[in-house]
Amino acid sequence: MGSAFVIEGLGGEKKLTGSIPVYGSKNAVLPLMAAAVLVEGETKLSNVPGIADIRSMITILEGLGAYVTYTGDSVSLRTQDLTQTVLDRAAAKSLRASVLLTGPVLARNKSVTFPHPGGDLIGERPVDVFLNAFVKLGATVIENADSYTVSAPNGLSGGEYFFHVVSVTGTESVLIAATAATGPVVLKNCAMEPEVVATADFLISCGAKIEGAGTPTMLITPAPLHAPDAPTKIIPDRIEAASFLTLGALLGRDITVTGAERAHLDAVIDALEIMGVTVTVDSAGMHVRAPEKLLGARLRTHEYPGYPTDAQSPQVVLLTQASGESVVIESIFDGRLAYTKELVRMGAHIELVSPHRAVIRGPTPLSAATIDTPDIRAGLAYMLAAAIAQGTSTINNAHIIDRGYAHIDARLAALGLSIKRVES
Repeated sequence: MGSAFVIEGLGGEKKLTGSIPVYGSKNAVLPLMAAAVLVEGETKLSNVPGIADIRSMITILEGLGAYVTYTGDSVSLRTQDLTQTVLDRAAAKSLRASVLLTGPVLARNKSVTFPHPGGDLIGERPVDVFLNAFVKLGATVIENADSYTVSAPNGLSGGEYFFHVVSVTGTESVLIAATAATGPVVLKNCAMEPEVVATADFLISCGAKIEGAGTPTMLITPAPLHAPDAPTKIIPDRIEAASFLTLGALLGRDITVTGAERAHLDAVIDALEIMGVTVTVDSAGMHVRAPEKLLGARLRTHEYPGYPTDAQSPQVVLLTQASGESVVIESIFDGRLAYTKELVRMGAHIELVSPHRAVIRGPTPLSAATIDTPDIRAGLAYMLAAAIAQGTSTINNAHIIDRGYAHIDARLAALGLSIKRVES
């Protein structure tokens, strides 16, 4: 048994109107919760989204000995009694971001044991990105049948590490751990996403000495971390913002996206403008409406500041309604385009030339379908496809979408979409 979203499609009618808020970033709050492992005092976070991944991270932290309270959009964490080194298996398997805890737990307790990470089914995401970093900084790794144990009895040493692939979670986990190393740490080929910068900014507010956040090279000089007096406000979720702008371009008569950070959305807005969509920004938010005609485009996902892979699937739905041929190249994850087969079943003309390249020909009307959600971002894309389709669609595995989008049904209903959550 589980819940599903039942959506009455608009048959392409562009009639959604009103404001839709962007909540705090899932991908920004989770590394800050992990960083609290190394922070003395009470870490207080605000603008925390009400999503399932937060509760999974709390379960893991509490299992390690942390004390966590979660009220409204606020989380507070005390980790003075955090002495355990084994991550809760079930919670860690359900949450890819559990790997963020490996660095801080290792740095604090000299050892960490965790299962092979779980999370979304979007292709291989190897853990050697950060395991190799820990080895370079003096740790040893033992791989068992279904888990890893990383040990550093004398603590992590200073040193230099080059990430052989750009990794957001890898950069964040090693960055956090480096603040407790025995000497300076230089990290090269770092991820530059806003969430990485937000993690560095938080650590700096706790007393860390970090240079180069937001660039490929960071220098971390170890220093004790103390919780700041004021709560740290989580930055807006740029993936939510991108998805809502795409929704406006699909079906908006006049939609205002509120609470977003315009500076984080350059690649998304550029892609929309190429398709003939106008996005205007004022003090009220970001305004978008569906144009009379959408133009085809070529899109390539890339590490920040490029087009975000997490916003790609909603954009593909938009491209099914664009005139001519469009090409989408997914350069980050091997399996991320697999969701398109369900869009084809709804009537889209999409050809997977390879696991990394899709050719879309449009515009094509979409018909309602019953679909099982495979991952967070594909789930949101299916909701957008259902909204533009003719007929009533059922999007199963709503709990997966809930991991990334809080109260998504209520927010979409406020724009005029007929949507309800049912138990299946």
